[in-house]
Amino acid sequence: MTATTTPKINNEERARRLDALRERMAKQAVDAVVLTPGTNLRYISGLAWGASERLVCAIIRHDRLLFVAPRFEASSLNASVPMPFDDAVYWDEHEDPHGLVARLLTDLGVTSCGLDPNCAYGHADALFAAANGVAWSSAYPQIAPLRACKSAAELALMRAAKQLTLEVHRTIFEQLAPGARPSEVRAEIDRLHRAGGADSGSSFCAVQFGAATSHPHGIPGDPPLQPGELVLIDTGCTLDGYNSDITRTYALDKVDERIERVWDLEKKAQAAAFATAGPGVPCETLDAVARNVLTEHGLGPDYTLPGLPHRLGHGIGLDVHEGPYLVRGDRTPLAPGMCFSNEPMIVFPDAFGVRLEDHFYITDTGAAWFTEPQHSLYQPFP
Repeated sequence: MTATTTPKINNEERARRLDALRERMAKQAVDAVVLTPGTNLRYISGLAWGASERLVCAIIRHDRLLFVAPRFEASSLNASVPMPFDDAVYWDEHEDPHGLVARLLTDLGVTSCGLDPNCAYGHADALFAAANGVAWSSAYPQIAPLRACKSAAELALMRAAKQLTLEVHRTIFEQLAPGARPSEVRAEIDRLHRAGGADSGSSFCAVQFGAATSHPHGIPGDPPLQPGELVLIDTGCTLDGYNSDITRTYALDKVDERIERVWDLEKKAQAAAFATAGPGVPCETLDAVARNVLTEHGLGPDYTLPGLPHRLGHGIGLDVHEGPYLVRGDRTPLAPGMCFSNEPMIVFPDAFGVRLEDHFYITDTGAAWFTEPQHSLYQPFP
């Protein structure tokens, strides 16, 4: 498989993100934002750093970007942050890093601070206690709206990641035969993702045969594929941190007519949700449209099985699952640049399940697929 060549997120884009974050901070009267290791920190600064018991964070003011980290990590931090920053303050192992952050916030004149919504509770609790004169709040209102609408560069990265995963699916379909075990298929999918240039092979992979397809995320076991069994494969990878996530359900041999009818209904529900998507449409509307297709054919209602046991879809970007979500109660209006999975899985408990999962993004006039939906039950690729 030919390795995928894709553009990277550059510092010009990161600078625009930082400016946009500061603009939102000013409008919402937040003096500073503290981001801890995870996708929010990576989104703003480009720093991909693993979270641990040792506090690493960025403090963002209207005129400052500084990092706090263990002193012995200074060389790694400086080598890992791709964009310019104003300063770094280091702490030694016997020192209290949360107290250090509290003193820095005081020195910077911070009285209101947004904290990374994904910050670990232990760090959050210690920060609140150390800087109890600061009015803390979640930084979700400052950063989540920025991440929800993807730039052209982000869309290009996700398009490349999804095309890579789709080609992996195609190769597996061409190779698959009765007798193959899920563990063997997962290993080959990982190898193909690596060969295609993914950041680190498969970011996840579920391979399910026969009755195991009725469990949305699979069950333990490694039984070989039997002739006439349904196949469900859900996998993805990342390119420069941006995710793919595609599911295909198909059969290598003739299956029961009930499975054929359900597969056709799954495709109809997926298509109906996609046709409804466009700027201004509430997220929850798409879930309702797909669910209505199923109830009209006697499935459900709601999450009752046989039927659709979960939400229609999720946002995607640096996190494989991120907000907003295509689910009842999420009334966020769709806007250009938002990206979602569309996966109205149909489950017949302990018998079979069908999930077709592709992703789309919102345009100025409607929606566009990143990858073309599955062609048919027996010929998943045109």
